[in-house]
Amino acid sequence: MNMEDSINKKDPYADREAQKYERPIPSREFILEYLAERGKPATLKHLINELALQDPEQQEALRRRLIAMVRDGQLLRNRRDAYGPLGKMELIAGHVIGHKDGFGFVEPETGDTDLFLAPREMRAVFHGDRVLARVAGIDQRGRREATIVEVVEHNTKQLVGRYFEESGASFIEPVNKRITQEILIPPEGRSTAKHGQMVVVNIITQPSARERPTGEIVEILGDHMAPGMEIDVAIRNHELPHIWPEEVLTEAARFAKEVPEQAIQGRKDIRHLPLVTIDGEDAKDFDDAVYCELRGKQSYRLYVAIADVSYYVRPGTAIDREAYQRGNSVYFPAHVIPMLPEVLSNGLCSLNPNVNRLAVVCEMEINAKGTITSYDFYEATIKSQARLTYNKVHAMIEKNDKQVQADYPDLVPHLKNLYDLFAVLRQAREIRGAIDFNLPETKIVYDENRKIKEIVPYERFDSHRVIEECMLCANISASKFLLKHNQPTLFRIHEGPSDDKIKDLRKFLNELGLKMPGRGEPTPLNYSKLLQMVEGRPDSHLIQTVLLRSLSQAIYSPENKGHFGLAYEAYAHFTSPIRRYPDLLVHRGIKNALSKIHLSEDSIPQLEKHGEHCSTTERRADEATREAIDWLKCEFMMDKVGEEFSGVISSVTSFGFFVELSKVYAEGLVHISTLPNDYYKFDPIKHLLYGGRSGRTFRLGDVVEVQVARVDLDECKIDFVLAGEENKPRDRKQEKKAKRKEKEKKKKKKKKMKKSRRR
Repeated sequence: MNMEDSINKKDPYADREAQKYERPIPSREFILEYLAERGKPATLKHLINELALQDPEQQEALRRRLIAMVRDGQLLRNRRDAYGPLGKMELIAGHVIGHKDGFGFVEPETGDTDLFLAPREMRAVFHGDRVLARVAGIDQRGRREATIVEVVEHNTKQLVGRYFEESGASFIEPVNKRITQEILIPPEGRSTAKHGQMVVVNIITQPSARERPTGEIVEILGDHMAPGMEIDVAIRNHELPHIWPEEVLTEAARFAKEVPEQAIQGRKDIRHLPLVTIDGEDAKDFDDAVYCELRGKQSYRLYVAIADVSYYVRPGTAIDREAYQRGNSVYFPAHVIPMLPEVLSNGLCSLNPNVNRLAVVCEMEINAKGTITSYDFYEATIKSQARLTYNKVHAMIEKNDKQVQADYPDLVPHLKNLYDLFAVLRQAREIRGAIDFNLPETKIVYDENRKIKEIVPYERFDSHRVIEECMLCANISASKFLLKHNQPTLFRIHEGPSDDKIKDLRKFLNELGLKMPGRGEPTPLNYSKLLQMVEGRPDSHLIQTVLLRSLSQAIYSPENKGHFGLAYEAYAHFTSPIRRYPDLLVHRGIKNALSKIHLSEDSIPQLEKHGEHCSTTERRADEATREAIDWLKCEFMMDKVGEEFSGVISSVTSFGFFVELSKVYAEGLVHISTLPNDYYKFDPIKHLLYGGRSGRTFRLGDVVEVQVARVDLDECKIDFVLAGEENKPRDRKQEKKAKRKEKEKKKKKKKKMKKSRRR
């Protein structure tokens, strides 16, 4: 028996490798086990000899496999080009998380506690890089401190920042504050950029311990405060796909402007039904149309027709690949990056009035208790009867505006049916215990120069809630339908709060004299009842904020874990396939079920990957829009330095507290050093700062009067000081004196306690 046969017998995955490759080599699992038993790293040459791989093709295959295993974090290659298992070499693989103050962390891929990176270590990496690190010791704060052994993967290839020229040198300061290195720009890479302009830079050389990174300017965005700059910067800073690839434009050009006649064949024709779309004033893509009719006194029949995007966007096409990369449409103030090309998003897939459109319809029977007693899904042809807005429907039904009603006489009875159904569904929602936060939303109003004119609260009417409840009905019906047909899909899951968050929440409520209703682990109904209990209290905004922060973030997953916030056992996104890729996947799942096509269990790993990707693109969009809005609000406050405003404390930290201005809705920091002379302690459970001598407190939700002290547009920061007080930095000597007094008091108290015990 030769050596190779002996190895094949020891390799538990030899048969698998033999089926995959004509000239198989040892499996990854065997290589890891072999190197671990070997006790020391081995070079490629060592492994070729020891594993008796004489065939040159097998030797090349082993070389490629070792490289792949290094890339995947299974092996490490040292400076002598020898390979060893990561675990045996006491190295931790993870991603770098940068901090604006220059230090950072390694987030281990195993899910363990983060490792601290000192500023000297951060000089050699960018935020997001994948590294191998070794624990070097414990720092003064008890954190595990790491040393970076190797950068496995550089994940920053392009940056957006502000271009500067100083003393003959050129560099950019990145907009992303997690990247603190300046990027040097050599003379040949400066293009025509001018000092102070916003630019996009390709990274030429990555940072190292000895040298700063270099780059070349590939795009000049324009002047720092040009109209729309905040959106251009946010798009590039968060790497949002925003330019259609040529192949997508080619595919999009093939679509006709009208629905082709052959597409209508074989579908249910419900063009006679008075379906209508109800959206915001500025909406251009209409995903959904609704119609409701009474079924005697005891039930309603609700039709929710959703644009049949899956008919036009087929798996594997260029448009599908790009839609997946985008994950969702991104909505900035007065600007949208659509998930689909305009010919689809605003044309064929948009349920525009008085034209034929393809739809997937959810037809439901709902009883007087708000229970969906039956549902049916089918492909249909529809024709929307009107493009209505929330404001118009609010005027017609809630305000009984006869003039507006006269414009839509045939539709008013059907709209009233929707409102009657809404009342029933609303009551069912309260009984079910769905959590309903009443936190203000804002809208930015521009002037003719596209600068902020004002920031106003976004008005919500029952017309908004009517559509929301209709969409919820369709979404839960979709999830039930897919589960019934055992069709793998992406669910929208929202897990309950963690044990630690519940523990902190209970402590916080106890401080206010409140208790979470019910016993044991809180339910959505417990949360809902608590919100009803605090309604009307002066601190209700504070309590709502803390309750909201105790909840986890909703994500997409093929594993159904229910939706805690909405109090549903199963929930899926079905109603917005124009702007959300998960909805498109749900539509495909429904069509598979209707066609009796069943996906195998093998599709679950792929769906898990899709779920993670879509959850990531959703967070990316949220972060990008929030960044652009924060920048706009900061710009809006630039000419208001010295002015005084009333605001609410929106967050409390160890270094101060943030205040959201009541009528402006901009947020800024009152730093602890500007508070009245005292030594302030931070209580994370009570969400407050309190003065050791004065006893003065600053609590989440408190109303305070502040003065705008400073606005930094580059840092996107607004600094406040308390209005009407001596806003000087703290007297450090006074603080030390106060500390000494406090220690003396504690000592005296301990002595008294000891004496009383002796007695």
